[in-house]
Amino acid sequence: MKPAPERHLVEARLTFDAFFAADYRAVVGLAAVLCGDRAVAEELAQEAFVAAFRRWETVGTYDDPGGWVRRVVANMATSVWRSRLREASALARLRSRQQPAAELSAVDSDFWAGVRRLPRRQTQCVALHYLEDRPVDEIAAVLGIASSTVRVHLHQGRIALARMLGEREEDDHDGR
Repeated sequence: MKPAPERHLVEARLTFDAFFAADYRAVVGLAAVLCGDRAVAEELAQEAFVAAFRRWETVGTYDDPGGWVRRVVANMATSVWRSRLREASALARLRSRQQPAAELSAVDSDFWAGVRRLPRRQTQCVALHYLEDRPVDEIAAVLGIASSTVRVHLHQGRIALARMLGEREEDDHDGR
């Protein structure tokens, strides 16, 4: 007689939980050595254990499930390392082409601080429009949204910014 499916999953989970508790710290340590970043190492270890959990009916039967998880972490760490090298190379190419950023005045600084307080899409649309002087259609292409949606975000962003900046001006006149 087979155990009820629910009981089988509970038993598998308990076995996985014991495996996780026993190996997690060591796997994070391995990942940290391989990628050089503790936070990334924890993410890699968690992803590897999630993959093991999803395949636990198979991985749990291996002679060394910890070896399987470590191989997954090693492969992911290699991918992270390659990605970082590509990013560093791309950033170096961009830096060589860019002109130094202009310093912002205090007024500009306040304006952009207000922009950063807007909802994400409004912030993106306003920044692309006013900082990079992009037309609505280009912004739509960059963000992968409709031009009409860009116009709505720009409109709502302008209204919110006017309120934010207007409130500051009123506060200044009140002596606060």
